[in-house]
Amino acid sequence: MARDPNIPDEFNVYTLVILRRPADAPDLPEEELDRLQSLHLAHRAALRDQGLVVANGPFLEQSDESLRGMSIFTCDLAEAARLNELDPLVIAGRLAYDVMEWWIAADTLTFPNGNAPDDRRSLPDD
Repeated sequence: MARDPNIPDEFNVYTLVILRRPADAPDLPEEELDRLQSLHLAHRAALRDQGLVVANGPFLEQSDESLRGMSIFTCDLAEAARLNELDPLVIAGRLAYDVMEWWIAADTLTFPNGNAPDDRRSLPDD
């Protein structure tokens, strides 16, 4: 069978992290939540400043209220997981995360800071 012409020859592969609120997230006083949120934002900003994250931000008006935000990392899955384990809201149990590879057609997404991962692959033949 011929390869589907709608499948790109090459993909850029990114490490994507989805943050979500776990069902068993602890209830914390508002003052503590504010403090943790500030630390969380500082952690994400530091990752961006170090070139480890090229984009991140919250989800609003989503169909699943447990989904909280997303980050696109420039490192591999294991390193992205390790960095997310250091997030103060993850440590406190208020956020959990899913980490995955995101394959998109090569050269369809660019980042102004130029720190995107240089990981280009082709789908394996089945």
